[in-house]
Amino acid sequence: MQGLYGLLGKKLKHSFSKLYFEAKFESQKVDAQYDLFELDDISGFQQLLAEHSDLKGINVTIPYKQQVMQYLEELDPEAAEIGAVNTIVVRGEHTKGYNTDVFGFHQSLIRFLPKDMKKTQVLILGTGGAARAVQYVMERYFQFPCIRVSRKNLNIENVITYEQLASLDIKKFRVIVNATPVGMYPFVDDCPVFPYDKLTDKHHVYDLIYNPERSLFLQKAAAKGAHVKNGLDMLYLQAERAWEIWNQDAL
Repeated sequence: MQGLYGLLGKKLKHSFSKLYFEAKFESQKVDAQYDLFELDDISGFQQLLAEHSDLKGINVTIPYKQQVMQYLEELDPEAAEIGAVNTIVVRGEHTKGYNTDVFGFHQSLIRFLPKDMKKTQVLILGTGGAARAVQYVMERYFQFPCIRVSRKNLNIENVITYEQLASLDIKKFRVIVNATPVGMYPFVDDCPVFPYDKLTDKHHVYDLIYNPERSLFLQKAAAKGAHVKNGLDMLYLQAERAWEIWNQDAL
């Protein structure tokens, strides 16, 4: 395993990935480099590939997990079903997209939810690539039906707007996940619009954000007695899975 790897996104100044993979390369004695590829528009993706002939693997973050799919030659079946990609293998002109968020979130959730938790509904804040991975895990591995929350009226089944949250019986949704970047550093004083007063110690609230360690969303949930968890171990788990995919493909 050698060559160039990197992270594709729009604003990557505070990215975890570069430090993580550079440390990984050093510990594994791998002759590889990890760069940050900031694009103002996903239409620059093909030029990015053309300019870096030694590129072997790419991680993908906000807001390109869905948009990048149109430029890939092949999709792993799971990524295709989810409709989002966060890991790409590059071999010459051939590109293949994977979704390792599913593995990371699934393993993290197993550690978080009580083993005896009965079937419940799940509320997912957001409708982007991360939200799609969350929904996939909830429905496939836990058989928990989901409702996603959008800023806009999308006219899609089981997707509501934030304005409609007030009319929901929140006690039926014992698992609530923030899959948006709202509250991420440096905007630590922001949090999603949510009826926090309806939360109790029966709720398990997960925020995919890991910086800050406890977002305002989690602080407000914890103040109502909810069980809370951030996305740090999900981040490590999905990164490890990306590493495995890159290595397997290199064999």
